Amino acid sequence: MASLDTNVLVRLLVKDDERQAAQARKLVQAESDRGETLFVPITAVLELEWVLRSVYEMPKSAILGAFVALLETRELVFQSEPAIERALEHFRKGSAGFADCVHLGICGADSELPLVTFDRKAARMEGAHLVGAAIG
Repeated sequence: MASLDTNVLVRLLVKDDERQAAQARKLVQAESDRGETLFVPITAVLELEWVLRSVYEMPKSAILGAFVALLETRELVFQSEPAIERALEHFRKGSAGFADCVHLGICGADSELPLVTFDRKAARMEGAHLVGAAIG
């Protein structure tokens, strides 16, 4: 198993560099042919959302679709996949930033701990609270 950098995921999704996109597809196919998978770290997930939003100016709906497609790719194994799925649900339903959704996804998936924040948009998510509410 190898780990993927964000730029490989970008090439798979955006295909803005056809040579690199073809190489990325060949890598996925080669791993599949060997019965292996490719690991996607949570840091690459965070960076991927930022790149798709900031560099490629993708709307939220397209970003969500991209993540769904990647999660459905059987050759890819995501670090903390339940947390990512939970984060995507928060991101789809709310106005909080993706990183805050991932933070809450990890807190909930791994330990059921609430997320305490100063960010009012993030605090609207189930399982998140403003600092003032947390200290009474």
